[in-house]
Amino acid sequence: MTKIGLTSEEAAQSLQKYGNNALSKPPQQTFFDKLLDNFQDPIIRILIVALLINVVFVYMGYADWIETVGIFVAIILATFVSTLSEYSNENAFQKLQEEASRITCKVWRDGKPVELRIDDIVVGDAVQLESGDKIPVDGLLLEGSLKLDQAALNGESEEAKKKPASPDFSWGAETDFLNPYCLYRGSVVVEGQGLMRAEKVGDASVYGQLVQELKEVERDSPLKLKLKHLADKISYFGYAGGLLIFIAVLLHKMFLAGGWSLYIANTAQVLSDVVQALILAVIIIVMAVPEGLPLMIAIVSSLNMRKMLNDHVLVRKLNGIETAGSLNLLFTDKTGTITKGQLEVVDFITGDLKEYESFDQLPVPIREMAYENVVLNTSAAVAEGAIVGGNITERALTRYIGGYRKLQMPLRNTFVPFNSATKYSFAGVQGASEYTLAKGAPEKLLQYCDYYWDEKGHCLPFTEAMKQALDEKMVELAGRAIRMLALCTFPKSVYGPELPQKGMALTGILAIRDEVRPEAVEAIQKVHEAGVQIVMITGDRKETAVAIARDAGLLQRPEEQVWTSQELAAMSDEEVKLNLPFLRVVSRALPLDKLRLVSVAQEMNLVTGMTGDGVNDSPALKRADVGFAMGSGTEVAKEAGDIVILDDNFLSIKQAILYGRTIYNSICKFITFQLSINFSAVLINFIAPFIGVEKPLTIIQILWINLVMDTLAALAFGGEPALEKYMQEKPKERGGPIVSKGMMSTIVLGGLWMTLVAVAFYKSAWVDSLFRDAPDHIYTYTGFFCAYIFMAVANGFNVRVEGLDLFDHILDNKGFIQVMGGIVLIQYLLTLFGGSVLRTAPLSGEEWAVVILCALSIIIVVGLHKLFRQHLLK
Repeated sequence: MTKIGLTSEEAAQSLQKYGNNALSKPPQQTFFDKLLDNFQDPIIRILIVALLINVVFVYMGYADWIETVGIFVAIILATFVSTLSEYSNENAFQKLQEEASRITCKVWRDGKPVELRIDDIVVGDAVQLESGDKIPVDGLLLEGSLKLDQAALNGESEEAKKKPASPDFSWGAETDFLNPYCLYRGSVVVEGQGLMRAEKVGDASVYGQLVQELKEVERDSPLKLKLKHLADKISYFGYAGGLLIFIAVLLHKMFLAGGWSLYIANTAQVLSDVVQALILAVIIIVMAVPEGLPLMIAIVSSLNMRKMLNDHVLVRKLNGIETAGSLNLLFTDKTGTITKGQLEVVDFITGDLKEYESFDQLPVPIREMAYENVVLNTSAAVAEGAIVGGNITERALTRYIGGYRKLQMPLRNTFVPFNSATKYSFAGVQGASEYTLAKGAPEKLLQYCDYYWDEKGHCLPFTEAMKQALDEKMVELAGRAIRMLALCTFPKSVYGPELPQKGMALTGILAIRDEVRPEAVEAIQKVHEAGVQIVMITGDRKETAVAIARDAGLLQRPEEQVWTSQELAAMSDEEVKLNLPFLRVVSRALPLDKLRLVSVAQEMNLVTGMTGDGVNDSPALKRADVGFAMGSGTEVAKEAGDIVILDDNFLSIKQAILYGRTIYNSICKFITFQLSINFSAVLINFIAPFIGVEKPLTIIQILWINLVMDTLAALAFGGEPALEKYMQEKPKERGGPIVSKGMMSTIVLGGLWMTLVAVAFYKSAWVDSLFRDAPDHIYTYTGFFCAYIFMAVANGFNVRVEGLDLFDHILDNKGFIQVMGGIVLIQYLLTLFGGSVLRTAPLSGEEWAVVILCALSIIIVVGLHKLFRQHLLK
């Protein structure tokens, strides 16, 4: 080349014509946009309606402003907490992405190499590439030779060889990752050096086009669907309860007046009663709505987001956590997620079939020969007795020899690199004598071996029987997806292009594999026990994929299926749906296979997760109900994902599922607690007129119960710990109700018992006799008010555990103790200072004993219910 790259003037013209290499970011939501989205929550909408009704009544002088402020604060806190958490995490994520755009590369400008930011490259620029560089643009290789890792783009683990394009080669319209001249942004140089010319930059590159395809997919999360259903039910219950109470109050007033005609004769009294009944009805409607629920969801999500960071999980979208807990089906990558993501030498086998698990265990003569072969017989750079860089196999060998160094090293005088025709490399060395070190495919080199080295360093005859036994061992290893590399020696230097076909001695066979992560095996078992189907998707050949899947615990039963990409392509969607429950592995997978599998699974109404790290994975990550992007993956994949697995480990995915289930269980506990109170409050106020009780709970008391028990309880249940037992539960149905039969029975039982205690307080002569007599029955009223609050607190301990041990893991949620203790203390102070405003008076010791016994009775009742469900309903 007489000229390399562009001049500054040509670069400016190219910038004006084609633009620079910066990628247009997909539309990002502002804080205000996210806030508006959170106001679309169905429970929040109900609260807004309740707030508006309260504002009207406060303005008319018929309602208390405290409840109005309480609802307003609940709405603001719930929406702002969730928005702030999501927005701050999104900002942290965007900062990570911005770092990627600051990467610099070496570009030729005005005839000399300069460092430019990746975003500043333009069409026509000549970019210098070296081992380890990431290809910054789409373009042609002009000089040198390269081996590229293109897995981020096409999912193929096999390295692609690239060579210089001829001067008349033109860039085609079609994308062809296998083209030997074309380089694509996102690939990584694993070997070689070269010079490329930029042809497509920024959004015009294949990488950029995929970024622009990452549009939001509208699909409600499972929790959002369940909350919509719950909001509808609560609305119906609240309106029905309010209407019935309105009618009941007026019927009670009419009965006291002596009949319909006498009642309507006093118009002023009727209007007053209607207004009072209407106020009570509205308050009951408002009370039926658990305004603490959105706040509680925001709190529990935010708390768990911080905990998840400690487990290497970065949550970009709040609904990604709870959706992870609802997964039915998880499609996962193999490399780096289930496996360690790097090759390791797992065994060393000598010619006499002796095996050594580590380099340090090798006999000294064998160790020295193996070390020389690794360090001298390589095309990678060697510094201070260690390989620097190299391809994935050479890096595995470097890790294998570790810090071992041989003091007296021979000198290399010849070297023939590995090529696909001979399937070996060899180096001639000069030490105390001349000899040759060979390294390559066992099926090729073993044919040339007539001898083998034993553990004492003796060169012994390598018989056909020994070769046969070694062949059988290698077949066994191949069945476990283990690659093998033979190390051999020849007693003379070889100066030709090929090795002699006899007279060589076998040093040993290196067994190399991308090992399954031990923690991933355990995590896969846990996820299986959680009822989540796992499907491993890999670009590896079928035999390798099956071996890894067996070791990881994915393939265990005869009916479980393994598909290749070709087999999947040949199946109709209906056939895929029929066989999907039995699928465990997809080998030789293509990027579109992931997208198709996610779409088909969602048509089956399954909550689907997808892991990915490459640009090619991004559409499937975006389409899935929850996308798990790998921390080491491309920026595009992370942009598409809901959750980023920072350490690429399947164990972290399992933790995300656990935290999702923790959030769901915490929400269910809060709903059970809150609806028990709401149900009892509506029921008590409904039946009170029919049993001759004027005001079992005053409006101010109801407001106090609603405000304090709702909002503070949200804080109490928000800190519940992540318990491994949640991984034993079956996934919840996507469209199923959030209130299960078990929850409903607890809600009804708790509500009925609290109502029964209310009736006992107001109608039982025995209970009345235990309290001091007063003209207005102030002590009895105070006793019931306290007993009601304390019963609610005791029921909080009931619903937070499934068993009878109410203090199970209580120290893991100290906030629960603090909140419930605070409610009890405040209630006690109200009896001292509430006076006529709250209709309370100080109680005696005997009266407090009655209150406490009545409150604790709900523990016995619910405990018996738990025993009945656990033992008699099995």
